[in-house]
Amino acid sequence: MTASDRPVVDRPGESLLAEERLVEGVTLGEERLSIPLVEETLRVNKLVETSRVRVRTVTDTVEEIARASLESQNVEVERVPVGREVTTAPEVRTEGDVTIIPILEEVLVVEKRLVLKEELHLRRRVTTETFEEPVTLRRQRAEVERIDEDG
Repeated sequence: MTASDRPVVDRPGESLLAEERLVEGVTLGEERLSIPLVEETLRVNKLVETSRVRVRTVTDTVEEIARASLESQNVEVERVPVGREVTTAPEVRTEGDVTIIPILEEVLVVEKRLVLKEELHLRRRVTTETFEEPVTLRRQRAEVERIDEDG
């Protein structure tokens, strides 16, 4: 029996299937033979509609507070008068949390001299504040409703 010869019953909500099996390895004397054996099995599936369901999604909104730490930096500029004569220009330097930038001026006398006029002292200040802002979040949920045969 081939696959096309298998009986199939097709009614709404039901199905029947027949299956075929092959047995190998039967020995007769010195020859090995294969004998096909056919076995029919019956499997019945039936679908019965008892009720229906309706599924819909619902989107809800929820107010929540968004919180974050915001960091900012401010730089304070302090002018420190020096008025000292120097032979070479001083380098920019850092002392603790203060960056010192030398400001030079050439002064005309009978000769040219290098005078350290002032220094800029820059100090960094870091501040942190808590930020809160109401935000709207959406969440979906599924509602399942059973519908009887009567509607």
